[in-house]
Amino acid sequence: MPLRDINDLEKLKKINAALVSRVERSMDQQGNAFSLFQTAISLENRVRTRTEELNATLRRLERSNIDLSAAKETAELANLSKTRFLAAASHDVLQPLNAAHLSVSALAEVQTSEEGKKLVRQVERSLETMEDLLRTLLDISKLDAGVVQAEIGDVSLEALFSSLRSDFLPEAEMKGLSLKFRPVNVVVRSDRTLLRRILQNILSNALRYTRSGGVLVGTRHRGDTIRIDVADTGCGIPDEQREAVFEEFHRGISTLADAGLAGGLGLGLAIVRRMAAALGHPVTFSSRVGRGTIFHIDVPVGMGAAADLAAGGADMERPRGYGLFGTKVLLVENDADVLGAMTSLLERWQCQVRAATSTDDALDLLGDTAWVPDIVIADQHLDGGDLGTATIAEVRDYLARPVPALIVTADGSDAVAKAARAAGIELMRKPLKPAQLRALLAHLLA
Repeated sequence: MPLRDINDLEKLKKINAALVSRVERSMDQQGNAFSLFQTAISLENRVRTRTEELNATLRRLERSNIDLSAAKETAELANLSKTRFLAAASHDVLQPLNAAHLSVSALAEVQTSEEGKKLVRQVERSLETMEDLLRTLLDISKLDAGVVQAEIGDVSLEALFSSLRSDFLPEAEMKGLSLKFRPVNVVVRSDRTLLRRILQNILSNALRYTRSGGVLVGTRHRGDTIRIDVADTGCGIPDEQREAVFEEFHRGISTLADAGLAGGLGLGLAIVRRMAAALGHPVTFSSRVGRGTIFHIDVPVGMGAAADLAAGGADMERPRGYGLFGTKVLLVENDADVLGAMTSLLERWQCQVRAATSTDDALDLLGDTAWVPDIVIADQHLDGGDLGTATIAEVRDYLARPVPALIVTADGSDAVAKAARAAGIELMRKPLKPAQLRALLAHLLA
């Protein structure tokens, strides 16, 4: 119906309202669609932004991981370089230190005055302190670099205790302290050298920090574990120093001063913690200030026969008291100072010494059939790139018999120790302690 034909005002109003309502609904629908479109665009932009941020973060993380890996590799290389440097430096320093040790020992035997003997003892103590510091720094460097490989096997605690008793009893008696080891017929699984060093450092600390009373070493069986206890009646460790005592160069100065004691280098327990970690042997302690300290080392029970190992170890640890008078010694050493000092010391012990600096020199000395060495003492690194182990092998071949032999070297590497062990050659590290050298020579010649 045409609008001009509509005369009813109410109808017109209704028609107008319907049209307006339809237009409004249409606009609302368009507005909702536009709003949804805007929201979708906004969400897409936000997702894109977050994705870009995440990718950037991942790239930064990847770069950080690469940088961390490179830094770790650099640190490891630096650690190994430090270890190699310390090993080389220690070898070069230990050579003259060994010559000084031997010369001082020879000097001590000709001293008649008390003042002269006192000065010799002071020099010996200073040399021993230098040696301990060098060896300990090298040990820490090796442990930190992860180049120390434990050789796990059955270890007789009775033989180990016997060795430690022999080493530390003179020191304890000199200080007026008691040193007791409870008898133990047990075998543990460990590296004998590292376990001995752990106990040696703890015992050394116990005697150093004890003014009266003494030290007791014993064991307790705890299931599959043997707990080794080292108890002293020393000055004790305050609670606030429980962690600090395992740090390098920590010496507990205030505690020492209160007890009137002199400290060491402050490296003993730092070595203990590192070696114990390498072996997987937990080390703990309990202590009371003014009453003493008990260190505990937990070691797995071994599988071998304790009695057999103890008997075999005891023979090695307690050399027989045979003298060296008239012993013929073939000495192979390329360092002139060490050669002179060692020759002087051996001749003081009434040995007959012939010296060489290389394998060829040593074999030339054997041309005199009237002189056959009773023992060969050789440095590992000789002139012309010769090795002491190879020199000893050629001397044995020439003589057609396994003459007793000893490698004396400042090279602390495992390779030298393994080569000597494989050839049935004893090994001593420079600088030598003359008393230990004499005892070992007596044992080899017995």
